[in-house]
Amino acid sequence: MITAFKAGGKIFSSQEHILVIAEIGTGHNGSIKKAKELIAAAKESGADAVKFQIVYADEILHPDTGFVELPTGRIPLYERFRTLECSIDFYAELAEYAKQEGLLFSASAFGLRSAEELRQLNPAFFKIASPELNHFPLLERVASFGLPVILSTGVSRLGDIERAVSCLEAKGLAPELRALLHCVTAYPAPETDYNTAVLQSLSALLNSPVGISDHSLDPAAVPIAGLLSGACILEKHICLSRKDTGLDDPVALEPAQFLQMTQTLRSLTGKTEDGIYAAAADAGYPREFLQRIIGSGEKKLAAAEKGNYGTTNRSLHYVKDTAAGTVIQPEDIAILRTEKNLTAGESPEYYRHFIGAVLQKDVTGGAGAVFDDIIVRRY
Repeated sequence: MITAFKAGGKIFSSQEHILVIAEIGTGHNGSIKKAKELIAAAKESGADAVKFQIVYADEILHPDTGFVELPTGRIPLYERFRTLECSIDFYAELAEYAKQEGLLFSASAFGLRSAEELRQLNPAFFKIASPELNHFPLLERVASFGLPVILSTGVSRLGDIERAVSCLEAKGLAPELRALLHCVTAYPAPETDYNTAVLQSLSALLNSPVGISDHSLDPAAVPIAGLLSGACILEKHICLSRKDTGLDDPVALEPAQFLQMTQTLRSLTGKTEDGIYAAAADAGYPREFLQRIIGSGEKKLAAAEKGNYGTTNRSLHYVKDTAAGTVIQPEDIAILRTEKNLTAGESPEYYRHFIGAVLQKDVTGGAGAVFDDIIVRRY
């Protein structure tokens, strides 16, 4: 069973040194100055790596996907994502700055364009967010690069994770270069929904190093439970202030909290299980509370994320209104998140079945592409 992850020329494990990733995401709001301040804060807070998100709205959403409530008012979610788009030169400067600061650099890729651009920056690893766990063309492309890949597995079932891992394996990606991050796709996520014992199940079943992507508000509760469950990676959002306007700032850790978390993890690493429980209790995390977070180890959707299954993850969608009789071309269909108010389509694994097929009825842009749209029924 693989229990260590290789990235950036280093080996990370729960026994010696956990890879702590400071998730900056899009919290920079397009400001190179703020992005560098966040990198500096991550370094001072004890992180090993910083991670951004290379966002192109049309790789993620359809323009009609729905609205998001912001302090400035109700705006289309697609347009909010458009405001998060930055040039590859922006990320190239940040990658260089992170390396100068002694940090590993990475980003989430959400489609083939962002994956190719990220590849140019020679990241320490590629990150695939939970909604893209079933974006099979993306997984195939990223695996073909031969660089380490970290898959988040929020709002997923065991079968979904198995298919994703099989996709990476088919491209020859070695087990020590593909890690699974267990998380709960809710913002914030309740600590006691985390069920971190599932890490041991995933590692044994899929022969993968494992870790936690933690969206809970407490700085160290879930990370400690993750350490007890064999995590070799811990990812948590960082911000300069929870009052800032970044999408994830309300659930991120401010630098002092992030430092508290890393110091706690480092002080516990290498201790026996009983030693971790004893030291954690002294730090205000009693055994009973941690055991509630550790849970049963059964892989199932957490209560806080059940409602997101089937809409947050990817499916096939029509790009525009298209008439019956049209032969579907690649530009007519996209692999997108369903999100707020669209109908879900077929799984992305069936993308090739739609290309070249003839539409049997008129379809609306944004609607999920389903087999009934292309099947000819004789009776």
